[in-house]
Amino acid sequence: MYEEPGADAVEHALSFGSSISAVNWAEVLSKAADIGIAPERLVSELRERGVLNNALKIFPLIAEDGLEIARLRPLTQNLGLSLGDRACLALGKRLKLPVMTADRVWSAVPGMEIKLIR
Repeated sequence: MYEEPGADAVEHALSFGSSISAVNWAEVLSKAADIGIAPERLVSELRERGVLNNALKIFPLIAEDGLEIARLRPLTQNLGLSLGDRACLALGKRLKLPVMTADRVWSAVPGMEIKLIR
């Protein structure tokens, strides 16, 4: 969003359509609030730009995701992955899609296709 390193990779992925869990969407909005951007403003801007609900689809957390998040805990605890990190991985697994991240440590998660953006 703010031309951070890796933004070009994210923009490229969005051009083909991307997915995010509601948990991670809440994280995005929270980070925006942390830097003084009203979450409602960000939602409005992304809708106006055709990103939200077009290039980016938000998926709810479902019961099977909760199970996967818990299964990932012992596999990722030593890597320091948060619940939000594991929610992202669980959605990728459910949708059978690669997961994009800037966190190199995610590459150590077994059985997941991870694409590093930087």
